[in-house]
Amino acid sequence: MYDNRDFNFEVYRRQRRPRRTGGSAFAIILLCVIISASAGFAGGFVMTQMLPNWDVSEPIQASDELRPMNTAVYADSISTAMHEEDIIPLTRGDKQLSAPEVARIVTPSVVEIQAEVVTSAGRMEQVREGAGSGVIISADGYIVTNSHVIADARAINVRLSNGTQHMAEIIADDPRSDLAILKIEADGLTPAVFGDSSAMVVAEPVFAVGNPLGALGGTMTGGLISATDRDIIIEGQPMTLLQTDAAVNPGNSGGGLFNMNAELIGIVNAKSGGLNVEGLGFAIPTNTASAVISDLFTYGFVRGRVDTGFTLVDIQTPMVAMRHNVSQAGLYIADSVHPEFRQGDRITSIDGRAVTNLANFNAALASHAVGDSVSITVARGNESVTHSIILAEFRP
Repeated sequence: MYDNRDFNFEVYRRQRRPRRTGGSAFAIILLCVIISASAGFAGGFVMTQMLPNWDVSEPIQASDELRPMNTAVYADSISTAMHEEDIIPLTRGDKQLSAPEVARIVTPSVVEIQAEVVTSAGRMEQVREGAGSGVIISADGYIVTNSHVIADARAINVRLSNGTQHMAEIIADDPRSDLAILKIEADGLTPAVFGDSSAMVVAEPVFAVGNPLGALGGTMTGGLISATDRDIIIEGQPMTLLQTDAAVNPGNSGGGLFNMNAELIGIVNAKSGGLNVEGLGFAIPTNTASAVISDLFTYGFVRGRVDTGFTLVDIQTPMVAMRHNVSQAGLYIADSVHPEFRQGDRITSIDGRAVTNLANFNAALASHAVGDSVSITVARGNESVTHSIILAEFRP
């Protein structure tokens, strides 16, 4: 299992999502479960007390800043005229095309995304833009992209391959899978054809199509499948991804990874960066994405995921620890629906399995289902406290 100590996974995070306005064909409910950093934990410590016990061999990670763990925006009703076959077209079969033919077929299915973000510092506001890509999944304007591409955006602009531009609204967002669905008011678009990502084999040719650097829309790069089921951890979330050596750059996130049949077999979502790193790109397999998309359209969230009832803060660097007045790295409870657990408890194990960060926590829960009982141990001051809870279904 790879983790962020081995690679610096660049997912080019943006800010949160825009408020939706009237006029949509769907009634949208905005439900956000945000990790609160406002509740300070009891017991302040000075830096000189903290440093002797700190493992300074750990590099500072890009995910040090707190982020919402579960946020969703979804429609509470979907048109009865919308069927799964309208969203995910059938495959093309076994016909293998030339590279220029693949480019001609798939390029119209990939869009450029510009997300406008406003950040505030006191009375000052700063407007900035984030760039990404998306893949058209229906002729009437539904688009899949990465959740991190549209995170905290006040406005989202989509540019099609023919140069026309449209404002987009968020239909559904699932940060855990790093997938989101957008809608633009357009018809006659060219949806991507979904292929079977499980049929891909190592060394099979693939093409990444997207908007690198936020200014080169429609760029197509070629490479091979390097691994078909690479288990990695991105910002505390375990993911099983396709690995490719096709060039992936900032702005490619949310774009498509296509096979030689011009079928979509992955949604590009990360790369590994560093001076000594080259040719390590990753994509969410379409078999995984299809299941998420289906649940998002049908229920507005992904069914079957467990919920502990905790709001958590993952503290892994001295600077973040100082901000929260704690002296030790770890995964802390900021809020809990269970009275047995308190704000400031540091989770140390689940069913006897050690937990030191969000990645450990998610990995420990991965084998559990809704309704399971799990034993959670926390450090509270100088005490170790253990209680069991029943896992609920996560509903954003």
